[in-house]
Amino acid sequence: MAPTTAGGGRRRPSAPLRITLLGRPAAHRDGVPVAPVRGRKAWALLAYLAGASRPVSRDQLVSLLFAEADDPFGALRWNLSALRRSLGPIVSAHSTVVELTPPPGTTIDVRTVLDGSWQDAIAVETLDHELLEGMAFDGCPGLELWLAGERRRVAAAAESALHAAALELLAGGAPARATEVATRLVVRAPLDENAHILLVRALAAGGDGVAAARQVAACRRIFAQELGAAPGPALEAALASAAAATPGAASTSARLGRPAIQALLESGRAAIAAGVLDPGLETVRRAVDEARAGGPGLTDLRADALVELGRALVHAARGRDEEGAAALHEALALAADGPRAGGVRPAPAALVTAQRELGYVEFLRGRYVHAERWLHDAGARARAIGDRGQEAQVQTTLGSVATDRAAYGDALEQLTAAVAGTTAVGDDRAAAYASSMLGRAHLLRGDLDPARAALDVALATAARVGWLAFLPWPESWRAAVDLASGDVDAAAERYDHAFAVGCQIGDPCWEGVSGCGVGLVLAARGRDGDALAVLEDASVRCVRAPDGYLWGKAYVLDALCRVALRADRPAAHRWVDELHDLAARTGMRELLARALLHRAALGDEGALVAAATVAADVDNPVLATLVAEAGG
Repeated sequence: MAPTTAGGGRRRPSAPLRITLLGRPAAHRDGVPVAPVRGRKAWALLAYLAGASRPVSRDQLVSLLFAEADDPFGALRWNLSALRRSLGPIVSAHSTVVELTPPPGTTIDVRTVLDGSWQDAIAVETLDHELLEGMAFDGCPGLELWLAGERRRVAAAAESALHAAALELLAGGAPARATEVATRLVVRAPLDENAHILLVRALAAGGDGVAAARQVAACRRIFAQELGAAPGPALEAALASAAAATPGAASTSARLGRPAIQALLESGRAAIAAGVLDPGLETVRRAVDEARAGGPGLTDLRADALVELGRALVHAARGRDEEGAAALHEALALAADGPRAGGVRPAPAALVTAQRELGYVEFLRGRYVHAERWLHDAGARARAIGDRGQEAQVQTTLGSVATDRAAYGDALEQLTAAVAGTTAVGDDRAAAYASSMLGRAHLLRGDLDPARAALDVALATAARVGWLAFLPWPESWRAAVDLASGDVDAAAERYDHAFAVGCQIGDPCWEGVSGCGVGLVLAARGRDGDALAVLEDASVRCVRAPDGYLWGKAYVLDALCRVALRADRPAAHRWVDELHDLAARTGMRELLARALLHRAALGDEGALVAAATVAADVDNPVLATLVAEAGG
């Protein structure tokens, strides 16, 4: 006799369930379609739960999906039952919350794309399809806005997976496969300069220099037609550096031995540290080439040189993160492949640095899931070798990622530990940076006293060690504390100084954030027209390089929207759209809620409901107050 449930009905088969939410929604068990889920709202409910990182309150679901129903909570219960009838015990409904609880073996394509490895994500058959493709919810404007944002987020996650795949395939010596994946990425994101850079590197590494040059020309043409601008110098550099890095590209003259290569690496590192960037980079590249030509016996030295090259390109060379990431990936590939080929295993500390720097690159670009994956691996490796300094630097970036995503509890915990760790090991620069990020997190939550204290420490520490190039960052946030405290004159003085130094250094991020502050001071003094001009300029400055800090761009856009709405400028619509798109794609939850509040101020029906839904998952009294005030 077949097993039965407690209610006397037949128990559903235990075969694995595969749920498709990208493209036309469907579900299969062992390849056989299950009974269709009744109603579009049931699919929307499932998509919402699949994209959530925690249980969702019944009130939140009702306000977003069923507010127009005569019996909203009854409608929620009916749709939960519809999911269970077709899919089995896929959801659990408690007294106040609902959560997705798929049985073991269940796969949901959107979850794989959002949270899975790149290997799993690019294998999803529906990767190139839209979430709930073809579905619309005309009577629910809040749901429509949520779905539009979630579609952007899933699309960005798919592109992030393709980017990670192409980089690792390139580092692993599979340029043909990397070219295939990078081509998919360029098709999806034709205006992403980093995608073109990656494709150029893959083509050149595969020996097809003609195709790589054609891709450079194609990118120039697309950017001119669509953006009225040219790509940056990193595109041309990708063509040259990738070709130079291919096996056999190094000189065939007599090879250098380990001591000479070590000397090259040390001199290149010293030149970079002294600010003599280009000669230093070329020296380190020569060390990489010589170690590569020296065979497996120099695997460890080659990895060290690649890590140094990658680190320098990420931090010292503007717009060269793609090349830096490629070098770091190659170093990590040596950790697996080198010893199997008889090589000397790379030093563990170098591998921690490689993973940490890759996490930092992903953090800058708003690819937070991949950033956290790299950083957690780096932290575990640092703890295994007892490297407290590296572990603390990992915690700094993890806390920064959490701040960008508005996970403030996690952010404060990580950053507090990072400050303690960097201080304990005597790494003053790392301590100053960690303190600045801690101050930023406190400021964003409206906690001005701890923000002021942390930022004063960051400024004092950086000044004491002569790290003048870093000062504009903490100084800008310290000025923001002054502005929030009502001291406009002090804020103006700090912002002006930070902007001047940022321009002298030529750092896009420093210029963008400090320039934003200059604009906010003008707005505070009632000069909205001048403020808008400065803020718009700041929004361009902060991402003028392809490796710009995307959260900084969103932060400036939020300020631009606030001032434009107050001044009743028509351009506010364009800036709100831009902020909404950027925040939704990257998962910057607070900035997404703020974009939706701006939409509500523009009269967009349903935006306030969507904003409240997003804000419910953000522990920030400042945001909660904004939502409450908007609701009247």
